[in-house]
Amino acid sequence: MKKIETEYCIIGAGIVGLAVARELSLKKKKKIVVCEKEEHAGLHASGRNSGVLHAGIYYKAGSMKASTCIEGNRLMKSFCKSKGVLVRKTGKVIVARNSKELQTLHMLETRAKNNGVEVKLVNAKQLADIEPCAKTYQEALFSPQTAVVDPKVVMQALYDDCTQKGVHVLFNTPFKRFENENTIIAGDYKIQFSKLINCAGAYSDVIAHHRGLAHNLTLIPFKGIYTKLKKSGALKVNGNIYPVPDIRNPFLGVHFTANPYGDVYIGPTAMPVFGREHYGLLQGLGLESASILLDDAVLLFTNKGFRSVALDEPKKYIRYFFYRDARGLVKELLYNDIEKTTKAGIRPQLIDWTKKELVMDFCIYHDAHTVHVLNAISPAFTSSLYFAKLIVDKYCM
Repeated sequence: MKKIETEYCIIGAGIVGLAVARELSLKKKKKIVVCEKEEHAGLHASGRNSGVLHAGIYYKAGSMKASTCIEGNRLMKSFCKSKGVLVRKTGKVIVARNSKELQTLHMLETRAKNNGVEVKLVNAKQLADIEPCAKTYQEALFSPQTAVVDPKVVMQALYDDCTQKGVHVLFNTPFKRFENENTIIAGDYKIQFSKLINCAGAYSDVIAHHRGLAHNLTLIPFKGIYTKLKKSGALKVNGNIYPVPDIRNPFLGVHFTANPYGDVYIGPTAMPVFGREHYGLLQGLGLESASILLDDAVLLFTNKGFRSVALDEPKKYIRYFFYRDARGLVKELLYNDIEKTTKAGIRPQLIDWTKKELVMDFCIYHDAHTVHVLNAISPAFTSSLYFAKLIVDKYCM
């Protein structure tokens, strides 16, 4: 077994892990090792998301999501510009389908303005100027700062930037266990560190539990699948069309996103699944699947918000129900205008079992030698560069 001594050991080469590595390198730290269980960076949530750079509309004032999203949006746009990565500054509209959703829309406007986010309520005529195909009940909310990138291109640019700054990334190196207070076994390596930062995404809770932390918290997986607008269809989407979300849950609902290359994806869903990498019918299932199923069953009976998701979302495996949700956002959408795609991702959602509730914010646990970033879900991709700065400044200096 090879031995490595390093100042900083980061577990996970997703967007947050590499952003933390980059931030440490910007602070002139020299000995930085990233352990990644896969062959490449960003093969899971970081490279499979919609690529939307969120503006910060949805998040409660004072939350980590709210405090990191706006500046994260700015920093990510600046980073992409410096690396020649295409950013499509599309903006976004959030549309209401009825009077009840209109009330929630107004609440989102207030929340956004409290967070310092630039938004504007628009009427149907103004909406038509921004997004001609979108439809709404009386008013919609327009976010001009929302943009879209290709997440895989961003991940490659961030990886290249880290390695150029001297960060050492070890691929095919999964975390196995803590050997002692400041040593881990990962892959074929025994790594001694001064500080470990756990950015392992869907497995971050497992590593925190190995450390004796956050035992009341576990991650359960939700699968996001997408369809796509056929280019031959009549419907043309300029940017992003989102529904008013169910604010009991952290999911934003099926929406339209025009990617940087002009393709329009519809999705993602938020289907409870039974593996942290359950991308296919059987792919990603394992010994843990039974315990995830049990967790889902408990939440089904104890959490009303989760129950609404668990009962409604799986219907969207059937193309009609996916179409039904998409059709509600636009003036006209033919059933044959959408086509299947292989694009899919897993959102690892943190559950607080003390309260039997979905955790709505990012979550950080730490001890003298380790930091554990839990629930780094949307808008973590947007927030990552600023979120990393906060993590490093507070826990790693």
